[in-house]
Amino acid sequence: MVNHINLNLLRSLQVLLEECHVSRAAMRLHLTQSAVSRQLSQLRELCDDPLLVRSGNQLVATPRALTLLQRVNQVLQQADELFNDAPFDPATWQQEFVFASSDYVAQFIVPQIIPILGQQASMVDFSYRLWQQEYLHNMQQLGIDLASTMLPEAPSHLSSIKLGEDKSVCLMRSDHPLNQTSSWTAEDVVSFPHLRVTGGGDKDTHADIALQKLGLQRRIAVKVPFFTTAVKVLEETDLLMIVPAHIAKNLAKETHLVARRLPFECPTHRYWLMWHPRFDQDKGHEWMRQQVLQVMRISPKSIQID
Repeated sequence: MVNHINLNLLRSLQVLLEECHVSRAAMRLHLTQSAVSRQLSQLRELCDDPLLVRSGNQLVATPRALTLLQRVNQVLQQADELFNDAPFDPATWQQEFVFASSDYVAQFIVPQIIPILGQQASMVDFSYRLWQQEYLHNMQQLGIDLASTMLPEAPSHLSSIKLGEDKSVCLMRSDHPLNQTSSWTAEDVVSFPHLRVTGGGDKDTHADIALQKLGLQRRIAVKVPFFTTAVKVLEETDLLMIVPAHIAKNLAKETHLVARRLPFECPTHRYWLMWHPRFDQDKGHEWMRQQVLQVMRISPKSIQID
């Protein structure tokens, strides 16, 4: 990249490579599509690289473009902070903040976050998206500022903080036949039909894999998108539901449900709060993720199951 390129052109390069779409980039930059097309031509000449190439009906970034994007993010972040020495004040922070996670987080965690924003950062517009696994590799392009999900390890391409870990348990109504005995087996677990909540990511595959190793398989008799529906169904039937322990603990509050440890070994669930590295030093983002972290962090003592 030659030395005389200006910051405005760098900003356009950043947005073009994030969007991989000239029209969407023009909207974000508040420029006409023809103006952004001219900038792209200028950038291609300056970089001696096509930067964006067509693949079917889409534009995709070249390897050199992806390398440049990392450097451009750093340069523009430094430029943004150059004259911004004033301490961060959440009361004056104004933007839309997009958070993506599971249906469980939407039901139990978001209601704790919103009052914090109302009291301390009332000018922030909060937007929630239901997490999909494919979001993991294009969070920046989708405009997701912060996300949480369950993964075996921290994602290498994102910044992250470990929220905690727990095991799967089995949730059932308190007078369920399987809750009347002091001991039970894996065969008992599959002897009753199960319910699965389908929204917001995987919650029970670990248990299915463990059962398969024992030569057993559950019957998923009911699938519903929401935990509120699942709780009502479980209270009225002999259905079982396998979920992570911290979810079971919250669902069992003020209901007639109980959680039992599974009578077979399952892998540990690990939970992560994740964001694009370009936000590492962003004061507003740092403040927000600390608020979310305090609400979401899983304490082992808080998820003990009898």
